[in-house]
Amino acid sequence: MTRFGRIAACIDEDRLWQRHEDLARFGATERGGVNRQALSEADFAAQRQLIAWAQALDLSPSADAAGNLFLRMEGRDNNLPPVLSGSHIDSQPTGGKYDGTFGVLAGLEVVAAMREAHVQPLRPLDIVAWMNEEGSRFAPGMMGSEAFAGVRPLQTILDVKDGAGISVAEALKHRLDLPQRPLGFPIAAFIEAHIEQGPELEITQRQIGTVTGIQGKKTFSVSILGEEGHAGTTPRRVRKDALASAAGIIHALHREIRDDEDQVRFTIGRLTVVPNAPSVIPGRVTFSVDLRHPLQSSLEAFGQRLVEIVESSAAPCTATIERLVDAPSLVFPAAIQDLIRDSASKLGISNMDMPSAAGHDARNVHVVAPSGMIFIPCEKGISHNEAEAVSRADLAAGARVLAEVLAQLTDMTEI
Repeated sequence: MTRFGRIAACIDEDRLWQRHEDLARFGATERGGVNRQALSEADFAAQRQLIAWAQALDLSPSADAAGNLFLRMEGRDNNLPPVLSGSHIDSQPTGGKYDGTFGVLAGLEVVAAMREAHVQPLRPLDIVAWMNEEGSRFAPGMMGSEAFAGVRPLQTILDVKDGAGISVAEALKHRLDLPQRPLGFPIAAFIEAHIEQGPELEITQRQIGTVTGIQGKKTFSVSILGEEGHAGTTPRRVRKDALASAAGIIHALHREIRDDEDQVRFTIGRLTVVPNAPSVIPGRVTFSVDLRHPLQSSLEAFGQRLVEIVESSAAPCTATIERLVDAPSLVFPAAIQDLIRDSASKLGISNMDMPSAAGHDARNVHVVAPSGMIFIPCEKGISHNEAEAVSRADLAAGARVLAEVLAQLTDMTEI
């Protein structure tokens, strides 16, 4: 068995499973899920638990101005930029135990395995928990990795407010008192382990997905402005019914934003009607649009068609379109893909190549350093749901592949 194989062999399936159970206590829901939204007390309590586990492994905790948490394993040469591995621990309001959390706890398990194998990496290894990946409290998501990679200005992020009017800056005042790291310090590479959040690995009976890239995403907020009026006295010919106009637009969008290959992902998940009163003609309707496609050219074409439909179908009302997210499709470096694929094969773990249909922090970190992702199956592809489930064996398999990958990356003089 190679030196790196010995590290993978030290992954403790029971310990990794139990840490998922233990961390799920912070923000636990009655139905077995997790409500641990970004910068909440549950989030900070979970961070304290992570730090306790990390300090028992002689890791040094720190944070940056965006609220990202780092747990550092020193290298033999700390002048070299570190390798980062991790994900996030914040959740949706009715989230599961494994989305994001697996990536952080798998990274911590790799460090434990390195300690047990008496291996100190050449480069430092930082386990990271990115701030607000989910975007359930502060929208949009992936704020911490965006700030780290310079994708979005920190001040813009700090100014965002939640539904109660609390800004990110205000919420960060309650963060843990930790040594501060510079925002966006140099790194050598980033590897994010994650549950698939889809059914393909389960269907094909593979334990590992080598993620080839992440499909592009555009999000919009569409507002239809009409005119409030009395439901009983206003004739149809003079009405400016914002809901009727929005309904026509939504029907047209669902009819046209589709393809024969069933690759486009189009969702309207939120609709707000004002004044939302039974006897008042709606004066304003706002709805969200989430548009995704793996091919950038198709994503751009569908985005343009969406704008055309909204603008041409709003009469007698008027429409405004606010572009919120414009994240292009990306392909991870071939060398990182090869390393993940070869590591799984060398360990005898079944694997396949696959794109990520969901967005992840690796999308942003990819801008500043070679990045990659490792997927494991989740039951029936269910995620963002309290019923989210994985197997002990798959958790351990993912951590073993991550161990092999991180062991090799942290011993490279150049990446």
